[in-house]
Amino acid sequence: MKKLTIILLSLLLFLASCGPKINDKKDDVVQKEEEKTGQTSIVPTYKLSDEDYRVILPYRTSGARGVITNQMAGNRLDIDELEEGLMRHSKEYFDPNKYYFEEGQYLDSDTVFSWIDDLNPIVEKGSSEETYRKNPRYLSHILEQNYLRRTENNTVELVGASIGIALKSQYRFQTEVGGPYYYEDISEKKMLAKGEEIAQAVLERLRKVEGLEKVPIMIALYREEKSGSAVPGNFVAKTYVEENDMSIDGWDAIKEDYILFPSNEAEDKHFDDAQIVNTFGVEISDFFPNYVGYIGKGFYVNDELQKLEIEVPIEFNGKAEIIGFAQYTYGLVKDKFPNKYDIEIKISSSQRLEGYIYREAGKEDPTVHIFH
Repeated sequence: MKKLTIILLSLLLFLASCGPKINDKKDDVVQKEEEKTGQTSIVPTYKLSDEDYRVILPYRTSGARGVITNQMAGNRLDIDELEEGLMRHSKEYFDPNKYYFEEGQYLDSDTVFSWIDDLNPIVEKGSSEETYRKNPRYLSHILEQNYLRRTENNTVELVGASIGIALKSQYRFQTEVGGPYYYEDISEKKMLAKGEEIAQAVLERLRKVEGLEKVPIMIALYREEKSGSAVPGNFVAKTYVEENDMSIDGWDAIKEDYILFPSNEAEDKHFDDAQIVNTFGVEISDFFPNYVGYIGKGFYVNDELQKLEIEVPIEFNGKAEIIGFAQYTYGLVKDKFPNKYDIEIKISSSQRLEGYIYREAGKEDPTVHIFH
């Protein structure tokens, strides 16, 4: 038994030394001509994987960067998913093996704030509660991302832009400064109809922006979660507008969802997955007295689980206990969870992240890292 324990600990320490794989496919330095600064820019030689975009360096932030936190402060998870999800959907139109990513450079903060005000219903201060409820502010934010390609003379040029339009699922308002907050739920059907109207208006305005008059534009509608939710919202529709086009011909539905584990919604929509995750929690509680529970988040596309993230907070009395816990959790991942989806488990104490276990879909063995 002692020999077996030594072998298992040796395996764990070997896995702990493994880091993320970096794609070492090289690319030549790309010179970028900057009209305003004359500064030379480059594209990094390496990227994390074939699915990732390379970015232009020095990294230029968007002129509208601060707007997103101002407009979507109710749920930090929504901010992350809007940015990351828009990039994910952009890959369908702008190949990461051909094009480079840059934050939006054409819409500044004044422009975005102005468009948000213009495209939302106007309600005079002091109006009645009923008036506010009948005229909710649907639009939260307009996010721009740019996609570039290298030209023959070693410069880069804009080949397309992606626009994320964030829309509310719940409208929060006050009828007077310092007064109570009221809430009005917005159905997805109503939000979609209004979102499509807003998208057409945004497209017409984009075509008047210097540099965006002719390029292809992908537009995606994002439905925010309610404030304080433990999971983000999701994209619900997208469209691709060819270069020079001034109108949107139609929309493709996006069926994505983030599900919290444990929850009634998980039990109702994805019973089998909920039972597997629940069993995981029960088996940990049988062996580790300091375990208090878990928080899980599943990402679904067309009702199929794509990625499962579980955070396990637990108090440890020493490094040996952390290693033992990670070892046991490693076994549960192999034995309990199908390898049809990515799974990520974060083991944390009150002080910090203690351990990390990850298995990519299709792989048999997880990767483990213990933080020292």
